[in-house]
Amino acid sequence: MADNKVRVALVYGGMSGEHSVSCVTAASVITALNRERFDVVPVGITRSGHWVPGSMEPTSGFDNDFDVQVPESDASLMFSMDGQHHLLRMGSEGYDDLGAIDVVFPLLHGPFGEDGTIQGLFEMAQVPYVGCGVLASSAGMDKVATKVMLEAQGIPVAPYISVSLRQWTTDEAAVRDHINSTLRYPLFVKPARAGSSLGISKVHDESELASAMEKAGSVDPKILVETGLSGHEIECGVLGGLEGSRPRASVLGEIVKDGAEWYDYETKYWATENYHMEIPARVSDRATAVLRDVAVRVFEILGCEGLARVDFFLTDSGQPVVNEVNTMPGFTAFSMYPILWEKTGVPYTDLVSTLIDLACSRPLGLR
Repeated sequence: MADNKVRVALVYGGMSGEHSVSCVTAASVITALNRERFDVVPVGITRSGHWVPGSMEPTSGFDNDFDVQVPESDASLMFSMDGQHHLLRMGSEGYDDLGAIDVVFPLLHGPFGEDGTIQGLFEMAQVPYVGCGVLASSAGMDKVATKVMLEAQGIPVAPYISVSLRQWTTDEAAVRDHINSTLRYPLFVKPARAGSSLGISKVHDESELASAMEKAGSVDPKILVETGLSGHEIECGVLGGLEGSRPRASVLGEIVKDGAEWYDYETKYWATENYHMEIPARVSDRATAVLRDVAVRVFEILGCEGLARVDFFLTDSGQPVVNEVNTMPGFTAFSMYPILWEKTGVPYTDLVSTLIDLACSRPLGLR
């Protein structure tokens, strides 16, 4: 460690459709890191998957947050695989050893970042990292796998079916019959393994089904079709406990739609005037206690570590239904997860430090 500081590799960018969101997140975290405790080493991953030296100002030079991207470079970065977790810079004339990394903070969303793949790489390199392990990351990324695991433990989820793009293209009539006999409209058709509402459509009746299936299938060949639920849209942050203590649940936040029909990608990142966040959520104390308890149970069922955000519908009948689990939720200073913890009494800077402490304190291997 340099000057007894914890050396943190901040990995951002990535190959998913959430590349720019990741860059904006990295800019927030770099600002929040306590420089008296942490030595920051930025590592960018380009849209093509090239690991390159990153920037301490990941959004510099871009006028629009949603056009931010990691620029290509002649240099490549990689971790040594000898258990010493050194960061190596590869060039045309060989490589430079940039020294050991104490912990990685992967600020990556979507495929190849939030789905267990990069977590497996860190496990093989034997370098500690912030967030969930391989299985929890993979299960949380796959909305169908999440539902299967939660159903097995008695946690309510929305009625659904899983359809492959192959099934839809080879026997559309059978898939339609299955959907119409199992679910009720309106439906939501989603890529099973994507984030930020990419590829999701609300389907009001059967006439809209084909375009929704094609849209979801263009993002992921595994498609989730589920019954749309009405009620409060509630989000709860969960933070791992230090020294073996139980995970903690934040106060609840609620997504209130002021103009949008549903919380889609455009509403999240562009037409933000169409919704607002209510913190604390507009639910009873009893419902709050139940939702926070279920959020921690979900965190433990999936085997999450570090952080996760559990998203619910609190239906009109008062039943909490888990919508999805985000193992690397939006993490800018203005994102729901950090704001929930700010309102719970954990400021953004302290939240970042706590996550790094959690990562440094746990053993690696088969997580």
